[in-house]
Amino acid sequence: MGRWVVIAPERADRPSAFLRPVPEQDGGVCPFCPGNESMTPPELLARRENGAWSLRVVPNRYPALRTEIQMSRNGLGMFDSMAGVGAHEVVIETADHRTTLAEMPLPQIEAVLRAWQDRMLDLSRDMRLKSLIAFKNHGVPAGATLFHAHSQLIALPFVPDALEAELSAGRRHFAGKERCVWCDIVAQETREKERVVLESERAIAISPWAARSPFELWILPREHRSSFETASADELRAVAEALRTLLRKIDVALEKPAFHLFLHTMPLREPLSDSYHWHLELKPVLTQQAGFEWASGCYINPTPPEEAASFLRQTEVFP
Repeated sequence: MGRWVVIAPERADRPSAFLRPVPEQDGGVCPFCPGNESMTPPELLARRENGAWSLRVVPNRYPALRTEIQMSRNGLGMFDSMAGVGAHEVVIETADHRTTLAEMPLPQIEAVLRAWQDRMLDLSRDMRLKSLIAFKNHGVPAGATLFHAHSQLIALPFVPDALEAELSAGRRHFAGKERCVWCDIVAQETREKERVVLESERAIAISPWAARSPFELWILPREHRSSFETASADELRAVAEALRTLLRKIDVALEKPAFHLFLHTMPLREPLSDSYHWHLELKPVLTQQAGFEWASGCYINPTPPEEAASFLRQTEVFP
């Protein structure tokens, strides 16, 4: 990607090096709980068992972007503006108010990933939408405003810079070597093992080289596949199992930190690519971006990824 990261282990000795977990505020009526369905917009998708729902997808009540807006672009002198066309949805991951993603059974985590997949396929039919970001903010320091387990989907009328940078990096690597850079990463990490946290026949989880923040983790399917929408049931199961184990490991090792989870995949309706590889990124919220990061675009990480991977490999969790 051409990014520089400052790995500075001595900064971990500062008293304020890592953010500490804060008590969750869980008061009031929860709009995501069973019986309160009228408090959300009408559902777009639901999984039901014996008449009761186990997962719902609803439009965000306070959307960043809206599908009903007419598409338009305007020049304002040297600047450009675009109508706020898009979609903003909430995946209510469980009917149980207290259960976190780490505590869910494997089939329920699979169901969450399948819901992301189903909604991406549906939203891709809107030709105005160019890309989709699936993400989860868990905990107050990560920006979550409701305790009940949920993730979000935002479809955009453009390809955001972070994704475009990955796509460009993949194309550059492929142009020179005729190989996918993520497949090369998987191959090298599988050989060296130093930054591998866990692996299975179909998926691998690593703390990546030059991780931007402490305990940053990636989950990659072993088989080359550029679009999350095309992932098979076996692949989703393997990724869900890796995600479940990682979340349980960080809960034990890092005392249940807040975290960001997000998906990087090809723009909507793009043909399959030999140079891109979909993956999940998991970033515990342990440090804050400050003046240096904002001013330089560089990151300071006090935990070398090799140490993070070793620590998590040795962390035992309940099955």
